[in-house]
This record gives sequence, structure tokens and C-alpha cells, in this order.
Amino acid sequence: MVDTNGDGVAPHWSTLPDEQLLDVRMCDLDLRIDGTDLQRRIEVIDAELRARGLVTPHYWISEEWFSPDGVPGVAVPFYLLHPRLAKLELSQMLEVEGGDEATCLKILRHEAGHAIDNAYRLRRRQARREIFGLPSTPYPEYYTPKPYSKSFVQHLDHWYAQSHPDEDFAETFATWLDPATDWQTRYIGWPAERKLHYMDGLMRGLANTPAKVTEQREVEPLRELEKTLREHYQVKREHYGLDSPDFYEQDLRNLFSDDPRYGANLSAARFLSRIRRDVRSTVASFTDSYQYTIDRLIDKIIRRCRELNLRLTDDEDTTRVDFMVFLTVQTMNYLHSGRHRVAL
Repeated sequence: MVDTNGDGVAPHWSTLPDEQLLDVRMCDLDLRIDGTDLQRRIEVIDAELRARGLVTPHYWISEEWFSPDGVPGVAVPFYLLHPRLAKLELSQMLEVEGGDEATCLKILRHEAGHAIDNAYRLRRRQARREIFGLPSTPYPEYYTPKPYSKSFVQHLDHWYAQSHPDEDFAETFATWLDPATDWQTRYIGWPAERKLHYMDGLMRGLANTPAKVTEQREVEPLRELEKTLREHYQVKREHYGLDSPDFYEQDLRNLFSDDPRYGANLSAARFLSRIRRDVRSTVASFTDSYQYTIDRLIDKIIRRCRELNLRLTDDEDTTRVDFMVFLTVQTMNYLHSGRHRVAL
């Protein structure tokens, strides 16, 4: 990432502390894609598309990753265009989606799938509808993934292909496009293999043909967003937080105790605060969940432990393992109740 706004001068907001930076309007960030790591990653994807004879999307800066219906382009998130903004994203959301090269390329391939879908108006094709489902299917706010299903490719985290027919198409396209994925071998015998062979034939047929939609429209570009970063993150944290986590006091009492006999032991709230960061990261990895979602659950658990004055009854190493199992189970119960957020 570069530390300038394109003219060699560091932006005025780049040295502000978080509390002041959060009050900067998004339209005043004055960011550029040119000269950034993101530009170089976009060039990788564009080269992969050209090698297949396909058109390349146009890109613009917005709040998050997305490719709007009917637009053969991709919106990229502002926080990937300056290290200070990536740092703020990390502090607010506990992770930077697309911040590392491998994940960024995966997301770009996924979004390119949507853009290609739009550029060639593929939703209108009967075979596409039969294989992936109706694009007119309403997008759910949540979805319930089936982790062991072989009817879908596994590209992005959170079993994202399962969230909607259009996401299934984009994920299948991304898997097909990725030169490092030997899909002919990896997915052999899977029901998803049929989708990949269809995609392969479809894209070979489109190679070196002009797009049907060439409009360079930008939806919700950053320069038009007058909200502050604080307002942006308030909405984003609410979106990825937990509405009603399903953990029970009896489970906590099985881990800890309010019995006076353990009154001299370390408090559960203090212990969980100490291990919070490591446990959050590990359980997020186990459950394929957002770290912010896990952290909100841990926060509620700590508050409840403090209210109940719970204390450790076993050694710290044993309790850590037991709590990690408990947290994993509660998180999976939450996700499999149909509460996986649809994002991209």
C-alpha cells in the first residue's frame, strides 16, 4: 500500500488517532486505486481473464466488496487503499477482509464472476438457471450452510456458494478461473463437478466475443458517500454482531463456579479477558466465522460471568481447552440456526 493520495503527499487524516479519524467523512478520504497493492492484484485477475479471452471489469472504490446487478464492474473497499485505513478496519472489525494477497485474489475472482455474469447477461440463459437456480430468488439476510455438501465448490470461506444461486455461479466461476485450482481432479465425482464443466463450456464459448453490457456505471462510489467512518462502522458492527447468542448459564456453571469454596481462585471474567484474542482467532478458524462475530459472543459471556461472580475450578490450561470447546459448540449452534450473514 502507498501512503499518499496519488500526488506524493500523505493525506491529512493519515496521522489522526482513531477517535478523530472516525469523524472523517468517507467522501473526504480522496483515495486512488493506482499505485496500490490492490491495483497489482487487480492486474493479476485481469490477466487471468484476458488469458481466457474474457472481458475485464471496471473497478471503483466504495464501502465494501460488491458487484451490482446489471453492472459489469466491481466495487472495492476503501480500507485496502491505505495502511492507516486498514489499521482502522482491523481495530473496528478485528480483521481486514481481503487484506492479504491470497484472500484478496480469491475475492476478486469471485467478484469477477458476477461482473462476467452481468457483462454477457448470462442470467437469461435457461441452462444457467437450471444448473444454478433462479437468479430472481430473493437474497436471504442469513443462510444455513451445510459444510459437508458436495453440491457446491469451496472457494471463499463460510461455504459462501450455498447462500444464493448467483453466489453459487460466482464461486464456481472463481474456482474455474483460478489457475492454481485443479478442479478437474479436486471435484471429480462431486455433484458440483457438473457445474464446473458447464462453466468451462460456457466460458470457452464466450471467449473473444464482445460483452453485451459495456456501461461503466459506478454504484455508491466513495466520493459520493457523505457519512463518517464512525457511522459506517456502527452499521457494519451491527450487521456482523450477534442478535441473540444461544449460550446457557448451566453451560457456564459447568465450566466455572460461584461456590464460595473457589472464592480465592481467578475470576472467570478476568481469565476469559486474558485469553480472548487467541481463543477468538482459533474458534473463528474452526467454525469458519468472522472474528468480530466470535468476539461479540465472548464479550457477552464475560459480562455474564462477571454478573454471576464465576471463578475457575480447574487449572488454566484445562479450562482454556474446555472453554474453547464450549465456544465452538455455541458458535456452530448459532450459525446452523440459520444466522450466517450474506455479505458479498
